[in-house]
Amino acid sequence: MRLDKFLKVSRLIKRRTVANTVSESGRVFVNGNPAKPAKQLKEGDILEIEYASGTLKVKVVRIPTGNVSVQEAETLYEKVL
Repeated sequence: MRLDKFLKVSRLIKRRTVANTVSESGRVFVNGNPAKPAKQLKEGDILEIEYASGTLKVKVVRIPTGNVSVQEAETLYEKVL
């Protein structure tokens, strides 16, 4: 699944266009490397997202195949300290 779509589906970022903008500006890293919106994610990847209020680091636990409910969205990733 594409990075921008995963960020939207997992609700780490609310809109896909915002996810595109954030990753194009170099504020999203996959496994320590800056990532473009089209980057293909796989289970086990570590994402770092730089928000204005701080940085969030998560591990991709599961890649969804379709639409995801709000309750299920939190099961797609786990926070890394």
